[in-house]
Amino acid sequence: MTRTARRNRRTLQVTGAGVAALLALSACSSSDSGSSSTTSDSSASASDKLSGTVTVFAAASLQESFTTLGKQFERAHPGTKVTFSFGGSDSLAASITGGAPADVFASASPKTMKIVTDAGDASGAPATFVRNQLEIATLPGNPDKVASLKDLTNPDLKVVLCDKEVPCGTAAQKALDASRLKLTPVSYEQDVKAALTKVELKEADAAVVYKTDVHAAGDKVGGVEFPESADAVNDYPITLLKDAQHTDTAKAFIALVRSAEGQKVLTGAGFLKP
Repeated sequence: MTRTARRNRRTLQVTGAGVAALLALSACSSSDSGSSSTTSDSSASASDKLSGTVTVFAAASLQESFTTLGKQFERAHPGTKVTFSFGGSDSLAASITGGAPADVFASASPKTMKIVTDAGDASGAPATFVRNQLEIATLPGNPDKVASLKDLTNPDLKVVLCDKEVPCGTAAQKALDASRLKLTPVSYEQDVKAALTKVELKEADAAVVYKTDVHAAGDKVGGVEFPESADAVNDYPITLLKDAQHTDTAKAFIALVRSAEGQKVLTGAGFLKP
């Protein structure tokens, strides 16, 4: 009890019947003040609580790690939900500029991110959160003895690449150009997962994909590193989108991706630190 309250109480004790009314008024005032404080605290707490669904458009190579981070985010913030649309970065960028509803865009290259920023659909400057390097995916056990990028030019091998407009396809072409090699694939695939699947299903003997995809495939494929991949490392930028519906929640997901906890998941999947 405050000194002022104690003085009031002593005064009320000597003023007779009027005291009761004053005490009641004082008690009521005190109660109202406490209630107001509690309500204010509750409101502040409620305003700080994240809620709503965050829709994330992300490069296909992020599928495994982002799915893990999405589950972590939902556990840490009950009442939130993270939904994903994975695919080729160029297709995702086109969807965003075409008006597809999304809150966050994570691209496999600055070039495809620029499509979104040039259209004015990003909120703020994108930030690079990881990098990724190419690797050759082979059939399990590498029966064709692929040991280099040059080996893929063997006409007896069925090789697939990502489409040239997709970041993994652009990177593969950059590595081939640096090596002065010409490669005619049996097909160009719409994203890195589609290219990898061709090898997993034994419809192709090899594919140029990302290290992260070879890592995620486990024993379904073999992996062959090649030095030319160092000339074609992709930066992955992420950004909040202009028309995000739950801005605070979307920002919090981006913060998780860029945090030490997020980086641990991403580097564990084979990504390189930015």
